[in-house]
Amino acid sequence: MSTSDQATSVLLQEKRVFNPKPAKQLGFDRWHIDSLEQYKALHEASVRDPESFWREEAKRLDWFEPFHTVCQWEAPDAKWFLGGRTNACYNCVDRHVQAGHGEQVAIIWEGEPVAPRTGHPASSSAYAKEPEIRRLTYRELQLEVSRCASTLKALGVKKGDVVTIYMPMIPELAIAMLACVRIGAAHSVIFGGFAPHAITERAIDAHSKVIITADGGYRRGDIVPLQKNVEESVTQLANHGHIINHVLVVKRTGHQPPSERFKTGASHIGATKFHWWHETVGASGDACPCESMDSEDMLFLLYTSGSTGKPKGIVHTTAGYLAFVQMTARLTFNLFPDSGQVFWCSADIGWITGHSYVLYGLLMNRVPTLMYEGAPNFPTMEGGKGDRFWEIIARHRVTHFYTAPTAIRTFMKWGDELPAKHDMSCLKVLGTVGEPINPEAWMWYHKHIGREVCPIVDTYWQTETGGHICTPIPGAIPTKPGSCTVPMLGIDAAIVNEQGEELGANKGGLFVIRKPWPSMLRGVFGNRERFISNYFGRLKDPATGQPLYFSADGARRDEDGYFWVQGRVDDVIKVSGHLLGTMEVESALVSHPFVAEAAVVGYPHEVKGNAICAFVTLRGTWYAKNPGKQPSDELRKELIAHVRKEVGALAQPDQVRFTEGLPKTRSGKIMRRLLRDVAAGVEKITQDTTTLEDFSVVAKLRQDDE
Repeated sequence: MSTSDQATSVLLQEKRVFNPKPAKQLGFDRWHIDSLEQYKALHEASVRDPESFWREEAKRLDWFEPFHTVCQWEAPDAKWFLGGRTNACYNCVDRHVQAGHGEQVAIIWEGEPVAPRTGHPASSSAYAKEPEIRRLTYRELQLEVSRCASTLKALGVKKGDVVTIYMPMIPELAIAMLACVRIGAAHSVIFGGFAPHAITERAIDAHSKVIITADGGYRRGDIVPLQKNVEESVTQLANHGHIINHVLVVKRTGHQPPSERFKTGASHIGATKFHWWHETVGASGDACPCESMDSEDMLFLLYTSGSTGKPKGIVHTTAGYLAFVQMTARLTFNLFPDSGQVFWCSADIGWITGHSYVLYGLLMNRVPTLMYEGAPNFPTMEGGKGDRFWEIIARHRVTHFYTAPTAIRTFMKWGDELPAKHDMSCLKVLGTVGEPINPEAWMWYHKHIGREVCPIVDTYWQTETGGHICTPIPGAIPTKPGSCTVPMLGIDAAIVNEQGEELGANKGGLFVIRKPWPSMLRGVFGNRERFISNYFGRLKDPATGQPLYFSADGARRDEDGYFWVQGRVDDVIKVSGHLLGTMEVESALVSHPFVAEAAVVGYPHEVKGNAICAFVTLRGTWYAKNPGKQPSDELRKELIAHVRKEVGALAQPDQVRFTEGLPKTRSGKIMRRLLRDVAAGVEKITQDTTTLEDFSVVAKLRQDDE
């Protein structure tokens, strides 16, 4: 039995069911949807008559000009709320101020540095005396966003431009994003853990001329040198003939400036001018009205890894994304303004989860959103453990906590006693995101964090979908550990075979969506062919001939109609809930002077979900004849560090295995599925190897593994 078959069997054997609790028991006045019957009726109506359903949902937005058509669908292209004009920043901030809610808290932020505790090995100089906490009201947020927007205009940013943002999790990140959309520019946020090359690649693709960053950010007590990385990227970009006009820098850490060329005030690297945020934004006026945007104007770009080639710039547009995200946040988490709720999604805003459920979805629903800058194990206890997350929940009386299965598995390893030390009775709803959660982790989360009372919403969705596609609605849907349960309202999801035919219960197949939804991606930036081939070119509805949106995930649906997602069907590795393209990691390895060829695969890991294994062939004649290129622990560490530098810490291999050759087909294609079996320690190869050029290569790899 293969590893994937084993995982499937575990899911199919899961019989535990947890029914929804009464709203009053959890401190809610009511559930938005309070029964399975109500959900079924609403979902059926939303799929049968999507125009009426989405027209009503769109009324929750504030419009500058009303739309005349709900949806125009010419597969694979969708246009939503045609003729309408609105603005994302207005819907997140300004309308709340105008409605008299300006003094309510919009964002609660906590920085990583804190006072040292007894037994923690950090020096006192590395910490603030108390946790650094900021609270921004909607009125304060409006003023800060307007000043930043005025600054961006002064730097030459115009409607339709793309601004690259590479920042730590600080309030200025949210301010910068909202400032972009306020003036009609799209933002392209890059996760702060990526290396300079990632900034370079994405800035070129997006045609960015302005980058917003910080001098550094805190992570486990260390300073992440963000500005230094941007400076290196600016030089790389210039070598490619791409000039960044301006870099706006927040002084977060105040450490020694990474470059001697950046002292005080504005500075230059070639044609690129650097500016301190506090000197420019602080001096800007706050009279900057929201730009009127067409419903289909681009709101943001977000790059996601593909199985081959460069990262894809996923395009999301204004009104459809806003309508879907405000609805899914409201229903999935049972959000109500003015009810004392505090929502914390622990994701970095550099990922789609942060876009949708740290920023936009929460601000539109007028529920305070919490941002935390650092790691869950800082300050670090003995053995690398930490209870910072539980401290934060208790300190800020968080009512909704949304995190990744990877984090939950880590918390399990750290022990039950850590959460037990903190009063988390404030929690009402728990959520998981990023990858399927194994039942054991679900049960631990349920017992030790949720007190066996809080519903767990196991959400399934993607960068491309913009918001939740499958999730239990907490007041209505019985939950099963490991299942994302049922489709969101308005989502027509199915499991099909390669011919597009819907499969019956417990038949493994391909996860598809048959009808358009408002927050679906509108394209891959600058690459029409990739948009069609990746998402709409593989499967068609046999009844209509229309292309189906293919998620690239395998899944099955059980006898109750619940979905069980099994993972990617292509060569993309999901590590700690983050998708990594094998091509990027392999390219980084091959760029090392000693490496001739590399193949990267994922294998199961108890904490991260998947770990990375790299099979590497060294340059020249086999290493025995090249003493300077012999495999060694030193070279292995060097290659891991090289990948970390070129791609980022998330992409560094957990294992590097040296080999004489890689298993290939006769046409020269590396058979990564065989390597996955080797990396996972599968005892017997049951896959088809008829196209394998030289089986002895696999035999040698398995021998080396023993």
